[in-house]
Amino acid sequence: MTHDYDSLTPPPLPYDRRGFLVTALGAGFALAVQPVMAQTAITTSADELTAGEISVLTPDGAIPAYRAQPAQGSHFPVILVVQEIFGVHEHIKDICRRLANLGYLAIAPELYARQGDPRQYAAIPDILAKIVAKVPDAQVMRDLDACVAWVEANGGDSARLGITGFCWGGRIVWLYAAHNPKVKAGVAWYGRLVGGASAMTPKHPLDLAGALHAPVLGLYGGLDPGIPLETVEKMNKALAAVQLPASKASILHVYPNAPHAFNADYRPSYRKEEAEDGWKRMRGWFRQNGV
Repeated sequence: MTHDYDSLTPPPLPYDRRGFLVTALGAGFALAVQPVMAQTAITTSADELTAGEISVLTPDGAIPAYRAQPAQGSHFPVILVVQEIFGVHEHIKDICRRLANLGYLAIAPELYARQGDPRQYAAIPDILAKIVAKVPDAQVMRDLDACVAWVEANGGDSARLGITGFCWGGRIVWLYAAHNPKVKAGVAWYGRLVGGASAMTPKHPLDLAGALHAPVLGLYGGLDPGIPLETVEKMNKALAAVQLPASKASILHVYPNAPHAFNADYRPSYRKEEAEDGWKRMRGWFRQNGV
């Protein structure tokens, strides 16, 4: 199957099939986020769900992913769930189960499978330098495409395709909404909007404001030092310049008193009120855009 995608379509594969460093998902949380805030961490039951690890075939080999969907029925709308920098650990799996309880087929691929396992590092700077910095955007786009192909073959309805992501994954939401015309809507939780161009990251959300195939809801914290409000304002201006009808326009919503990772209920950054409001906004965004 061929795709008439835009300029973000990945180039030919440079990867060796023997180069996969992560072939299965682990249990628990990444070392870098220990100790987990047990008093706030949400655990969603898999009762009445089909949930667990799957293998997604990509052009250069298989990557592990977590999938959750209702146990009964088929032809479910699909949500791609894109990990934080910590990989597909328990919080991301739980996000998938929460979405499955709303009637979605949610799938979270381990997008660092070729570069390494972030769960083994105890310090965030090590994860960023040793893994995240080595992950090309083109590889991520290709792996998400492979997930769409997997759900199409396994009971998902890609005509109702959405994507959400957190932190590192929030940036990816913007990129994928510009990459795949099948996407109906995206929700980006505190994803970086600007950055320098490189071979690994040739474009950033600000560069793609006029190239989005689907509207994106961006959820940001006003106290996030890594995503200054001035960059949010730059993105707002770039989106406004596109002059789309209100029904097709992307929106950025800022929670003035929220830090980065305010939805991460297992971390001290969690803000219950903002997280619950963001979840409500996400649900409404997907519904109003046909996902």
